Amino acid sequence: MDKTRVVITGVGVVAPNGIGKDEFWSNCFAGVSGIKPITLFDVSRYRCHYAGEVSDFQPEHYLGPKGLRNLDRTTLLALVAAKLAIEDAHLEITDENRNDIGVVLGSTMGSVHSISEFDRTGLREGPRYVNPALFPNAVINSPASQVAIRFGLRGLNSTISTGFSASLDAIGYAMDMLTLGRARTLLVGGVEELCIETFLGFYKLGFLIRSFNGGPIRLMPFHPQCAGTLLGEGAVFCVMETLERAEERGATIYAELLGYGTQFSPALMYHYDPSGEAAAAAMRISLEDAGVTPGEIHRISACANAVKDWDTMEAAAIQAVFGPGAPASISAVKSLLGESFSAGGAFQLAEAVGVLINHAVLAIAHRGHLVPAGHHESIQPGHHSMQSSDPDAHPNLALIDSFGPTGVSSALVIGGAHQAN
Repeated sequence: MDKTRVVITGVGVVAPNGIGKDEFWSNCFAGVSGIKPITLFDVSRYRCHYAGEVSDFQPEHYLGPKGLRNLDRTTLLALVAAKLAIEDAHLEITDENRNDIGVVLGSTMGSVHSISEFDRTGLREGPRYVNPALFPNAVINSPASQVAIRFGLRGLNSTISTGFSASLDAIGYAMDMLTLGRARTLLVGGVEELCIETFLGFYKLGFLIRSFNGGPIRLMPFHPQCAGTLLGEGAVFCVMETLERAEERGATIYAELLGYGTQFSPALMYHYDPSGEAAAAAMRISLEDAGVTPGEIHRISACANAVKDWDTMEAAAIQAVFGPGAPASISAVKSLLGESFSAGGAFQLAEAVGVLINHAVLAIAHRGHLVPAGHHESIQPGHHSMQSSDPDAHPNLALIDSFGPTGVSSALVIGGAHQAN
């Protein structure tokens, strides 16, 4: 029995360096960074002042003024990305099909600020004085539910909270649901907001770059001098559907989702295995699921966020899977966006889809967001070194990997639109 094929027919992006897929892709290809001084909260007393913040975010411009008052930033980011994805896919939602359309969203820290604000009132004034209208924001599945409510989607509704790999895991889950026939069309992605609570958590852990003397901040993944990362925020939704459904409605197909793999290493909680064994295993599983060999992958969208131990582990994993020669190009889009936790994998997917469909961009391997930073063509984290085999090759198959300090590693293989023909 042939495997049900799953494709992407719409992309909605709210990123620090652009809103909408076209602006996001254009800025990524040009190496335009979304890293900027933080304005959402006061960081004057700390030694980190920068992040990938979505500036001048005006959700009412996309959603209209009604029904937004009690929604938090995480939910608003998700709603805008979902609307952009629906419009981009030309997806008409009617009473005849809304039962078959659902939402799968990766988010782990999206409710941290809302919980803090809700609890502050309860602690200061007593639980009788909390605003019940704000309570839904304190629940992690609220953004996915609000997307379904806003657009009238009655299909499955799930939130995946597996940390840094959550949006890739959401995509893997959605692939299964579509393949099993439990949905025909799904809005799938990730969202996280930038807030003081997550900032302080990672700042105190020493995760973030400390800025000195107001000097320029530049993320440098896979670079010997990488000194840490910066936080980011935003949302991505992709419209995923079966190939049969996409062809029935004459949809434009951007890419095909070919394989997914995940691996959990309990022993890796809060530290990184220099061998990258779990990350390598996730990559191998995704390749096997896709039915392709490492040599067929032309591009890797790396999880790289400029944390030295993180990058060293990832480099080791890539070498373990691909050998001493890396694919034609390896990108690190987080160098332009910051580390956005559960949304990071969705941003990687969105960037990779943009590369696959923009066939004219042949020299992208020389653009600023390829790793390491600048115009280098090699990866040198610690003692690892991998040379690009053909920096001008146009990628037709891409692998996306994501992992975090809680032991979860996930990977995804996608192919260009021609793969679905």
